Amino acid sequence: MNNYTDDVILEVRNLKKYFPIKSGIVFSKHVGDVKAVDGLSFYIRRGETLGLVGESGCGKSTVARTIIRLLDPTDGEIIFDGVDISKLPHSALRRIRKDMQIIFQDPYSSLNPRMTISEIIGEPLQVHKIVSSSKEREKRVQELLELVGLAPYHATRYPHEFSGGQRQRIGIARALALNPKFIVADEPTSALDVSIRSQIINLLQDLQKEFKLTYLFISHDLAVIRHICDRIAVMYLGKIVELSENDDLYTSPLHPYTQALLSAIPIPDPELEEKRKKIVLTGDIPSPLNPPTGCRFHTRCPSVMDVCSKVEPELKEVKPNHFVACHLY
Repeated sequence: MNNYTDDVILEVRNLKKYFPIKSGIVFSKHVGDVKAVDGLSFYIRRGETLGLVGESGCGKSTVARTIIRLLDPTDGEIIFDGVDISKLPHSALRRIRKDMQIIFQDPYSSLNPRMTISEIIGEPLQVHKIVSSSKEREKRVQELLELVGLAPYHATRYPHEFSGGQRQRIGIARALALNPKFIVADEPTSALDVSIRSQIINLLQDLQKEFKLTYLFISHDLAVIRHICDRIAVMYLGKIVELSENDDLYTSPLHPYTQALLSAIPIPDPELEEKRKKIVLTGDIPSPLNPPTGCRFHTRCPSVMDVCSKVEPELKEVKPNHFVACHLY
């Protein structure tokens, strides 16, 4: 794990992102909201990796895009490096944009097929006026390609000429082009072959050490999360249900949802795997359009109580640096 300080680079307070649903002949009538993110609060220290984990559809990618203002938040505060960027106009965001970048999930759709690799990586350098000449830009692009394990001559090629793992390396090079302080990695390995995933994870870790980067690492793969993250936030239906240091979460998970997720991770030892108790959740994730009252997990929880459907539990610290939103504690 990284040796980071207590210096907080990003703090999110009660973040909400609702997508309005409209109907009528000209779609003018507001009939409801999809509550993709509904009151998230957390912080990330400078130099650490915070993992955000949960099932597909729980709002992880919406959190990623809202934090770096690809989406405008409905409510809440996003304090980056001491500045609340949640309500900044896009003209003011431009100055901050180079300090926060994103690595997208799909390396096949996140690269423009009509642009060469040199143009893809070099574009942010031109937009932010980091380089003063095309020669300087080409030199910087080649340096970035070598940094992520690709050859300088790859700069003249197009995205379709590369494998998925190579394309994700290009996406990482593009994210690094502006020397950012903070990178959101939105499931950067989920579209890749298993054999390539560890290479990309190791690359991200090496880059973090070399450039003192801070990551928000989003994934549904708990094995990957355990390998790369210092702290982990578990998300369910738009809310964080548990937040803890890495080792503590895996050795003593408190929330029933976290326990169910961890029980699904296969163990290489067949004897231990056979003895282990597996928690199988019943039912589907409720719709964020009409989430359950009280605790949102109560419709699937094996430890449900009467209070769970009536009162929403607060995220509270029940052990040092271990927070959980559950009526059991």
